[in-house]
Parts: sequence; structure tokens; C-alpha cells
Amino acid sequence: MRSEELTHDYIRGLINGQGCFTFHTVPNRLLGGVVKKVRIPAFILTTHDGEDDSMTAIRKCLNIEKEPYRTSRSVFKLVIRDLGTLKNIIIPVCYNRLIGYKKQQFETWLNKMGTDPDVPDQYKLLYRLYKRGYFDQNPKF
Repeated sequence: MRSEELTHDYIRGLINGQGCFTFHTVPNRLLGGVVKKVRIPAFILTTHDGEDDSMTAIRKCLNIEKEPYRTSRSVFKLVIRDLGTLKNIIIPVCYNRLIGYKKQQFETWLNKMGTDPDVPDQYKLLYRLYKRGYFDQNPKF
């Protein structure tokens, strides 16, 4: 599959079926050796055997530099935690364009970014933009 053959609707369909909006919890050592957990917002897209070309086409279509990795013989995962990529690509592609459970998961994820004290302050920007209507006013996809 070539990236020029893909549409954003096709990619949203894959996200609806095989995407996940979640948080990656990591320990963060503060001064004095205190460990505090930090929850980084993450988007994950999983494809199965024979779909490496699809993942490459999706990355090219969305202009994502992050490489997917193989989790087993038959599974490829693309994990996005980068603030800029979430703000400029992932959220605009999905905002007000998902259906059913995935739409609910996406909105819960955005809201949790603003309310979870373990989410780093720089990621709370995504929540503030969402609440202030930034993604409504600046549709990209």
C-alpha cells in the first residue's frame, strides 16, 4: 500500500479498530532520590502480520517520523508520546471524527490529561487547547 493511496478516513478507521489512547506510566526520580510516577499520554496503533507496508504508508501519509517496532513475529506497534506529534497530528486527525467506544476513549483521554496530577504540566497544554476549542478552530485533516 502506498501512502498516496491512503485517506485520512481510512486511517481513522484503522484507529477506530486498532488504535488506543492511553498513558505510559514511568518512574521519575526527583532531587533527593524520591521517586514519583509520571503518566505520559500515549497513542498506540497496532497492525498485524503482513501489514508493515501499511504502517509505513500510514506514517508517511501523516508525516510521522517515529518508526514502528515489532512486538512479536506478527505484530507491529507505533507508539506516539511526543507532545508535538500528539498536538499537531494525532489529536487533529481524531478530533470529532471517531465513533462509538473509540470516540469515548479519546475524549476521556483528553480530559484525563487535564485532571490527572501525575500527567506532566507540558502535556496539560493539550487539555487546555481542547477545552478552549483550539482543535475546533484549527482543523487540519
